[in-house]
Amino acid sequence: MSIFQKINNLFAKKQEIDKEIVTLQKSCNHNKKSVRQVRERVDSSSPSIRYVCNECSVILGYPTQQEKDDFFKE
Repeated sequence: MSIFQKINNLFAKKQEIDKEIVTLQKSCNHNKKSVRQVRERVDSSSPSIRYVCNECSVILGYPTQQEKDDFFKE
């Protein structure tokens, strides 16, 4: 198998995994969330402070300034 074929196979597997993750995240109730540092995009190198579901790790929203301040105090 050539390198090109291996890479295409890996990209196909990655796409399947990404779809499964999205499906699981959509089915989650997001009952518990916490403030965390996350990368919003794969190509982003600087973290952002966001609410994230504790179960499925989907980004849910933005904390208030007070919640950000409390996060950095911990």
